[in-house]
Amino acid sequence: MLEGYAPGYAQDALSMMNTRTASDRAAFAQQLFTPGARVLDLGCGQGSITKTLAPACHVIGVDIHHPLLPTGSTVDYVTATVYALPFATASLDVVFSHALFEHLTNPAAALTEIRRVLRPGGHLAISTSDWSRAKIRPRTANVDAALRGHYLLRRQNGGDPFSGRTIATKLATAGFTNITERTRYREDLTYRALATYIETRLAAALARPLTKDHDQLTSAARSAWSWTKSPAIGDFHQCWQELTATR
Repeated sequence: MLEGYAPGYAQDALSMMNTRTASDRAAFAQQLFTPGARVLDLGCGQGSITKTLAPACHVIGVDIHHPLLPTGSTVDYVTATVYALPFATASLDVVFSHALFEHLTNPAAALTEIRRVLRPGGHLAISTSDWSRAKIRPRTANVDAALRGHYLLRRQNGGDPFSGRTIATKLATAGFTNITERTRYREDLTYRALATYIETRLAAALARPLTKDHDQLTSAARSAWSWTKSPAIGDFHQCWQELTATR
């Protein structure tokens, strides 16, 4: 299965990324960022978290999509994949990652590579979403159908929309210890913005050459369109699993 970034790089996705800050998204790992530590931010995107992640540390941002990476910054940014990090074995103190693992085809291989670059006793901090526990109200038939199409697109891109459900088990299997986990809910988008976001992604998928699941995506796109036109007011709070672990 090919791996891609399901949200894409349209302006609405980039704007959503840029609202994320270290004070919010990395607060659960703050105690790990000790002065002088060598810290890696995996899947850093445009660096909105990276640039204030740990001011007293040597922070390096990594993303596979080179055009997103900031230029002229005091932070070091590197273009690389999580499956082949350009760092020596046992050379990093902390690896941090927000909103990456739900997009990975092979999270086990990613964790193996992360464990390689961490020094013994080094720390991993992960935040990954779990759409199965997202709070979305009201949940009409159209909302449920649109969400099923959204999950399908995530899987077609090689990801797991329910990554947060199994990430702790994957960490233990990869050999990490001292695993701590907590659930946090955030209003990443408004209810109406979520409907528009999903409808836009489904429409874009249908504009591409015909693939399997076309009929299911078409039906989901109709439901998403109906959701965007609904007068109902609701709320959306995404479920994030925040974990720390030791190499």
